[in-house]
Amino acid sequence: MIDVRFFASLREQLGCESTRLPAPEQVLTVADVRDLLAARGGAWSVLDDSARPLMCALNQTLGDPQSRVCDGDGVAFSPPVTGG
Repeated sequence: MIDVRFFASLREQLGCESTRLPAPEQVLTVADVRDLLAARGGAWSVLDDSARPLMCALNQTLGDPQSRVCDGDGVAFSPPVTGG
């Protein structure tokens, strides 16, 4: 399984803080995980890559959308943050 967590306003928009996906049979990237979730439609469309920029993390390390995801990994998405 792949554990996926959502933070900040993204969590509020989805109405959940996490979900799980079955382990992939083929190689998946963080971007693929985002696309699979966005394809659910409804509130999940907020994850559509063209809808908004999102930060991602893989196993609690800021990641790249092209990072490979394996069974047992954790993926997290959050809106970009700005300082001030």
